[in-house]
Amino acid sequence: MSTNDDIQAIAEALTRLQWRRGPGGPRGFGPFGGFGEHGGPGERGGFGGGRHSDDFPFGGKRHPGGPFAAHGRGRALIRLLISLVQAGTALGVSALGEAIGVDQPRASRLVSQGVELGFLRREADPDDARRTLIALTDKGRAITNRFRGAQRDNVDQALSTFTEDERAQLASLLTRLADAWPK
Repeated sequence: MSTNDDIQAIAEALTRLQWRRGPGGPRGFGPFGGFGEHGGPGERGGFGGGRHSDDFPFGGKRHPGGPFAAHGRGRALIRLLISLVQAGTALGVSALGEAIGVDQPRASRLVSQGVELGFLRREADPDDARRTLIALTDKGRAITNRFRGAQRDNVDQALSTFTEDERAQLASLLTRLADAWPK
């Protein structure tokens, strides 16, 4: 495996680990995690902002700017776009929701936002005309590639003091960890 392959493998494993949610939702409690939209101390009435705190990062108070700031979108939409790239094929809304750890209604809203922004398109399922599949547009692929390129650059910079053998070992171990992590 070359150094570039190692960097790509590390970036992908880190993404899979960072955005993976364990059983019970984003905060690990109850069917959707956290305390829903209300209840408990903390910002917006919940521990960590309730179950839709994914709306915050790029367009919210904590991280102004970013590719979706003008549209109030966040990491959940980026996760959805990256999931489509990683799948390598169009997916149904339920499969996308499962891939990024959100329920079907939330996934459907994210797909609608992605279509509205021109990042996604709906296609008829060739095997079942009643179903719709979601695919990336050229614009969606471009923004995903830009995000992943920046991520690779950050990993490359962070690993600047690692030897080639250390990079290969880290890539192997992180990939194994991401593969074994509970979905």
